[in-house]
Amino acid sequence: MASNRDSVSLSRRFKYLLGTQFISRGISFTVNSWIVRHLTEEDYALYAVQFHLFVTCVLFLSREGFRRACLRANIKSSGDVTRLLKVAWLTFPLGIAITIAACIFVLWWQNLSYSDTYAQAILIFGSACVLELMAEPLYILSQTLMHLQLRLIVETVATVSRCVVLCSLIVMQTNMEKGIIFALSQVAYGGSLFLGYWAYFLFCGVFKSSDLFPFRPGTFMDFDEQLSNMCMLFTFQSFRKLILQEGSLVVRMVFLPFEESTYTTFASFASDDDYQDKSRKLGICLTEALKFVILIGLTFMAFGPSYSYSFIRLLYGEKWSDGEASLALQFYCLYIIVLAMNGTSEAFLHAVGKEHQLKRSNNMLLVFSLIYIILNILLIRSLGAIGLILANSLNMILRITCSGRFIQHYFQGTSSFSFRKCLPLGWQVLIFSGIITLISEKIFLNHQNFRETFPLHFAIGFLCICLSAIVIYRCERRFINRIIRFRDHDHGD
Repeated sequence: MASNRDSVSLSRRFKYLLGTQFISRGISFTVNSWIVRHLTEEDYALYAVQFHLFVTCVLFLSREGFRRACLRANIKSSGDVTRLLKVAWLTFPLGIAITIAACIFVLWWQNLSYSDTYAQAILIFGSACVLELMAEPLYILSQTLMHLQLRLIVETVATVSRCVVLCSLIVMQTNMEKGIIFALSQVAYGGSLFLGYWAYFLFCGVFKSSDLFPFRPGTFMDFDEQLSNMCMLFTFQSFRKLILQEGSLVVRMVFLPFEESTYTTFASFASDDDYQDKSRKLGICLTEALKFVILIGLTFMAFGPSYSYSFIRLLYGEKWSDGEASLALQFYCLYIIVLAMNGTSEAFLHAVGKEHQLKRSNNMLLVFSLIYIILNILLIRSLGAIGLILANSLNMILRITCSGRFIQHYFQGTSSFSFRKCLPLGWQVLIFSGIITLISEKIFLNHQNFRETFPLHFAIGFLCICLSAIVIYRCERRFINRIIRFRDHDHGD
């Protein structure tokens, strides 16, 4: 009976986490597709790369380690909530320090004065990060308590707020600099998160305001030692990943929703005291998670390279499609499968690994990072953006090997997991479809006569993807039904 409740609970959590990210990214993608036509290439680079990277780095370093460690906590009483919040609140002073340091570094690196528009935008983005960090302890609490609808609602409202501010200021064609507009839209996002989480916990009646800030005279430094050590361990790992693998951070965001969902699921199963039951649950969950990301990765491998040019041409126009972007996207579609496998396998390692195993993983990460730096120097000079993707791919393969060895050792002596079971049945049809669509692009698609030749190329791809979907569904019907419907199912079958 408990197993059934676990299945329903985790399926529900998985659904809400993916739903939240799908809605927020769907809204952002739609708005970005519209505003890119109203921006110069320089402005779009500021919005999509530089400012996004600044915010991502600050927040990643400030909270990633705490999120990972706190989600491993097992909350059973109000005392557990107090211990959790005491540690979670450490994200705020740490985040303030990182935000200030990041702003100072950018201003120094770019040799900017406070009167420069770019400098003002960076400072406003820093303020937006602070707003998000003020909501972080309550975000961690809500995730631990599985208040999933709260996150769905708050992040959707925050995303809409950011997009409304961004579109309104661009449409009104004010004299405001684009960098300031981008920064103000991020403030709207951070402010919405802050107001949403605090309003819920202050007015829902479950917690008192004193419970949400659990520091009292005499117990100010009384932290959960094991949890705080785990937070520091994951935070140091975040610094290593960022400093030595900065190229992986942006592309990691593609599969972050699924990685977060699987990590939460693995951590929940790992808290079970019954080793045999825990091993069985984790084995089935890991098998299905890897099968799912491999299926997605193979789909991108099959159809991505053949339709990268067409996608960019339709979405952004000829100016973007005839440059290096199309070729880079083709290689990126091949990179997605190793990116996804790495995210899922490392999520398992971080969710169930002991402290000494995580430290060993960090040491291996340092070695892989040094190899990555050498690959970057060699490949980027000769191949540019393609070289960066190749360097990241090789780095991900090394990391998959490391986490794969941990997984193999963890399930040694049991029949709960096998890497062979992770390959979806019917995968050969995707390889065949990829070959057909590549031939179609070479023979039928004419870049100079795109509008007339694209429909035939599209029709061939559509037939191939329909055929692939039918074959794979027939082979993996039960698995796909569980993914689509999130039904309760017996883990024993």
